[in-house]
Amino acid sequence: MNEALTLHPDGRTTLRLQRRLPHPPEKVWAAITRPEHLAAWFPAEVTIDGDHIGYGFGPDGRITANDPPRTFTHTWGDDVLSWQLTPDGGGTLLTFSHTFADRHGAASFAAGWHTCIQAMLAHLDGRAPARPAEPGPASSARLHEDYIAILGLPSATVHDGGARVERQLVRPADDVWNLLGGPGATPGAPPPAAFTVPGVTAGPVIRAETAELLEYDTPAGIVRWELAQGTGQGARLIVTHAGDPATLHAWRVRVEDLAASLLA
Repeated sequence: MNEALTLHPDGRTTLRLQRRLPHPPEKVWAAITRPEHLAAWFPAEVTIDGDHIGYGFGPDGRITANDPPRTFTHTWGDDVLSWQLTPDGGGTLLTFSHTFADRHGAASFAAGWHTCIQAMLAHLDGRAPARPAEPGPASSARLHEDYIAILGLPSATVHDGGARVERQLVRPADDVWNLLGGPGATPGAPPPAAFTVPGVTAGPVIRAETAELLEYDTPAGIVRWELAQGTGQGARLIVTHAGDPATLHAWRVRVEDLAASLLA
C-alpha cells in the first residue's frame, strides 16, 4: 500500500493510492471503464455516453484522458479522478489519484476509495457478483481515523492571530453535540466543561445553537465551536480561539481527544 497527499498552490489537494493487483491491465481496464463492471464496486451508478459520465447523484463529469489500458481520467463535478495502470509481472500496479478542494475531507475520501478498490479486487477475483454493502459504522470510523494518521492530516493552524482547529469527525453533529454536553449550554451560564481547555478562563456562553454552534468569551477573545456538514457520514468541526495562538496545542489535543472518544 502507498498513500500520499499533495497540496497544490491553488489550495486543491490530490490524494494518491497505489495498489498491486494480481490481474493483467486489460482486465483491470474493463473494471474501471465499463459500467457493467463499475456497478460491482464504484460508489455511484455510472453511465457513459461518449466523453460524458453520469453518476446517478451529484454533478456529472467528463472523460479527459482515455488511453487503454494505461490511463483513464475523468471529472466528477470539480473533482478529478485518474486511474493509471502499469504492467507488474503478470499483474497490474494501479495508481489512483483524486484531486479535490476539501483538504480536511481527505481521510474520508481515502477510506471510501480504499473500500471501493477492495471491492473491485473482489470483483476481479470473481468473489463479488454485486456491489457490496457499506462497511459497518464502527469499521468505517476506524478506517477513517487510520487514514488521518497515515496521511498526516494537519488540523491545527494559526489563523488571523488566533488558534484554529478543523477536523472531520466520524459521527453526526447531533451525536457530537450530545457527547460534548451541548444540551446543557445556556447563554449567560458557564460553557459545559467539554467545550473548554485547561489554562483558558471561560466566560459565559454568548450563543448556543443546537448541534451547530457554541460561543463564549475569554480574556483573549471569543472561543467558537462550529459543527457543519462534513465529508462522508460525520460532521465537520471547526474550533477557533480569537486572539490567542498560544492555545493552539491545547485545542488540538482537545479535538483529537474528542475524535478518539467518538470511536467508542
